[in-house]
Parts: sequence; C-alpha cells; structure tokens
Amino acid sequence: MSEIRYELKILKPAQLELEEIALIHMELVGVESARKITDRIYGALEHLQRHPNIGVACSNKIFQSEGYRMLICDHYLCIYRLLEQTVYVYHIVDGRTNYPRLLEDLP
Repeated sequence: MSEIRYELKILKPAQLELEEIALIHMELVGVESARKITDRIYGALEHLQRHPNIGVACSNKIFQSEGYRMLICDHYLCIYRLLEQTVYVYHIVDGRTNYPRLLEDLP
C-alpha cells in the first residue's frame, strides 16, 4: 500500500524569510551555520509531504479554525496549512520574536 505524498509549496514570503535566516546565520556564525539551518528547515518541511499534521495547531482560535499549523524546527516556526493535497508554507519565523503580528496577513 503506497503512502500519500502531498505537494509542498513554500510561498514567496516564507522563501524570503528563510533566505534572511540563512543570511543572519552566515553573518553571525558563518557559511556552515547558514547551510546547516537551511538544511534542517528544508528537511523538516519535507516531512510535511508525508505527514502534514505533525505540526501543532496555531494557538489563535481564528487561525485554528482556518487550519493553520506550526512546525517547530529549532528556534524557528514554519507556519503552514494543508489545502486538499497541497501543504502551503506561509511563513518561517524566529519563535523568539513577535511573530504573531506576521500572522495578521495570512489569507
């Protein structure tokens, strides 16, 4: 029996945020750190293709009702939701920041 594999779409804001995370790691720690964190985040996101519900539901009741979830990867939160057979990644943010304000622009 074959396992369902969902399509993964990293939307533009999330892609830009991941690039910014890599840049910060490169400037503060070095190239190897930037590579490691991006590899870890991409690896975590790839798990969503087979297990889209592994993330936790967003704590905000409105976002919960819309199906938004958070996948935790180190200090970073990947905000996503499953629509039909596709996992859409909306944001990748540092969980130590005021990330809830970013959620205000979610569709």
